[in-house]
Amino acid sequence: MTHNILKIVLIAIVLYSSSCSTSTKSESLGFPSGWLIGWDKSQSYEMGTDRGAGQEGKNSATIKSNEKEIDGFGTLWQNCLPDKYLGKRVKMTGFLKSENVKGWAGLWLRVDCDTTTASFDNMHDGKNNRSIKGTTNWTKCEIILDVPNNSTMFSFGALLYGTGQVWFDNINFEIVDNSVETTGRTFKSTNDNFQPQASLKEKGVKTEPFNLSFEEN
Repeated sequence: MTHNILKIVLIAIVLYSSSCSTSTKSESLGFPSGWLIGWDKSQSYEMGTDRGAGQEGKNSATIKSNEKEIDGFGTLWQNCLPDKYLGKRVKMTGFLKSENVKGWAGLWLRVDCDTTTASFDNMHDGKNNRSIKGTTNWTKCEIILDVPNNSTMFSFGALLYGTGQVWFDNINFEIVDNSVETTGRTFKSTNDNFQPQASLKEKGVKTEPFNLSFEEN
């Protein structure tokens, strides 16, 4: 199993937890309602809402490293039930801006079908590497995945691997036809924390994505 695929498999542990990691939110940033902090290196990043830093002077979310070297990543993410997208091909779009990213950054989308399979793309480990590096202006990014009828979870967000700062804004989802090629890969999942939809509904998991322009805190 390659290093990249191993990271993908391990992130399932974070995505199915009912709360975010033990990291604290940055005191200098607000925090967007409906979003969570994740992954084992989250203590190495400041994450939250950067007011007025988004497109057209509105809010955006940001992930900023607070250490000189980081072997790992931090992510802002959320999940929802996939009912709205079952049996459909979904395109996730969003805008990313970066400053001095020494590793890479990207949006990510994951669709879990059961305890053994999932589809995933983070703009780095999908079919093609389109990840963001260095210093860039606002760039439109796309991820396209199928959501099979047996899907149980729909999870998404943005991540920063290594050091630097990334902003992301105006996340959107739309259903596209099968002439639009998918960007991700399907792989075997070893998610021991799998929970059936009935259990997820009881825990109040959202029925669709929320606060995608970061205007609600």
